Amino acid sequence: MLNTVIYPAETDAPPLIIAPGLFGSARNWNAIAKRLSADRPVIALDMRNHGDSFWDDDHSYAAMARDIAEVIEAHGGQADVMGHSMGGKAAMTLALTRPELVRKLVIADMAPKNYAHGDSHGSLIEAMQEMKIDDLSSRSVADERLGERIVDPGTRAFLLQSLSLRDGPVRWKFNLNALKANLDAILDWPDPKGMQPFDGPALFLSGANSHYLQPEDHAEILARFPQARFVVIEGAGHWLHAEKPREFEADVARFLG
Repeated sequence: MLNTVIYPAETDAPPLIIAPGLFGSARNWNAIAKRLSADRPVIALDMRNHGDSFWDDDHSYAAMARDIAEVIEAHGGQADVMGHSMGGKAAMTLALTRPELVRKLVIADMAPKNYAHGDSHGSLIEAMQEMKIDDLSSRSVADERLGERIVDPGTRAFLLQSLSLRDGPVRWKFNLNALKANLDAILDWPDPKGMQPFDGPALFLSGANSHYLQPEDHAEILARFPQARFVVIEGAGHWLHAEKPREFEADVARFLG
């Protein structure tokens, strides 16, 4: 089963499952998960080929949806599910194929469509693959080396959270080969087999400065998620939960409550 970080709560409310995006991990959601656990248990995931979860050549959305289903079945059989970016597509796939497992659905800055910007993600993977890491002893040196290929300091800081400098040889906590091989499929939206519209409550959050979820996507979303609501967070981009965490938390808590 996927590696999970559990934030317990003294309540009978169903748990909230958090499915991170590409290059994300459960630990990235620590602060938000702690705050949301005031009202319900929260279970943050390391998706397959990320963090401390297992590695597998199959990184399809069908496989990721099965992974999330397995976690839900191990924790009561029904949950609210929140996914960001890649995790959002996995969460949508789950809701469309196993709706009995999902009470409410939260999708953060993602639409059920193809995104044709694989070059930028591929360059990040190549930068990590080509960076010399076996002699690293500090994160500052790692940042300096990664900066030779990745200019943005925020992107470097985010990726370096998944560079393990302890417990054995230095390593990336990503299956970079599998992610590179599956990148086109990650950016695509293959309609799930046996898909039926998800009739439960669904919240689609987007960042006002992001291009990932646009008003022209609403009709396609409503065809699959008839109860979808749309909320735009001002001043936020694709990483809306990191850029505007309090606003993000408030919108999610209000919807789940």
